[in-house]
Amino acid sequence: MKFSAPVSARWIAELIDAELLGNTLLDATGINEIHKVEVGDLVFVDHPKYYDACLHSEASLIIINNKDVIIPAGKALLVTAEPFEAYLKIVQHFKPFIPSNQLISDTAIIGNDTIIMPNTFIGNHVRIGTDCIIHPNVTILDDCQIGNHVVIQSGTVIGGDAFYYNTKKNREVWFKKMKSCGSVIIEDHVEIGACCTIDRGVTSETRIGQGTVIDNMVHLGHEVVVGKNCLIAAQVGIAGGTILEDGVTLWGQVGVNKTITIGAGAVVMGQSGITNSIEGHKIYMGTPAIDAREKRREFIWTKRIPDLWKKVMEL
Repeated sequence: MKFSAPVSARWIAELIDAELLGNTLLDATGINEIHKVEVGDLVFVDHPKYYDACLHSEASLIIINNKDVIIPAGKALLVTAEPFEAYLKIVQHFKPFIPSNQLISDTAIIGNDTIIMPNTFIGNHVRIGTDCIIHPNVTILDDCQIGNHVVIQSGTVIGGDAFYYNTKKNREVWFKKMKSCGSVIIEDHVEIGACCTIDRGVTSETRIGQGTVIDNMVHLGHEVVVGKNCLIAAQVGIAGGTILEDGVTLWGQVGVNKTITIGAGAVVMGQSGITNSIEGHKIYMGTPAIDAREKRREFIWTKRIPDLWKKVMEL
């Protein structure tokens, strides 16, 4: 999430009651989680396992619970006992929850010749392009952006909160929600089927590329990036932070692990499970998904096992 204007490190330290160390003259331009940070961003870390990753990331300011780490040149630390709570306080300050009291917000911008059917909810600061068709009972939540010539079928939810939690076993409630302050961006000529759920980014964006077609009952997690002209069949589930490059095809009920990349032009057969990044321009099947030719050979040998076993027993 980018701030509307740069914010001084000193002001943030006062907001979250943190000790400011290092470059105290820095300004923060936004706040992001570790996978999406850019120069000028704030990031938080509360476990030693991830200290180095955060300290040496692109982030300029690090909210941390240890003042004894080596501060990289030019960066600032904001030291506080509970970095996650500090993150929540910052997000709540810059992105407070604003309840809606009408189906279409007065702050929404809707382009010419776009059709909005009954019982559709359009939240605050949503932007929808021209010549779109939004079918009944669609929900488009705050800050989402829809391009031109987009079709969204009934019952789909765009911009739901990320399934993203801070976990600690030393508190009464183990799973504490990481407030989502990102968005969803849908490019031109995209079609999304009925009853799909497209989560917003935790701090960045979930994006669906131009010309992509999505079937019914598909779920895209937070910060998933779908390239151009992809085809995603029914009941596919894609976990957060995953990248589909251009021209990927996922057939029905494919499950995709988090933070991996599916190469351009890859085709994954139905009910496969993708557990690691895969190369483009190949056909995959099975769980974990492998080259379809290799998997078919496995099937043939598996079918031969009873005959092979019978021959062994006859020896």
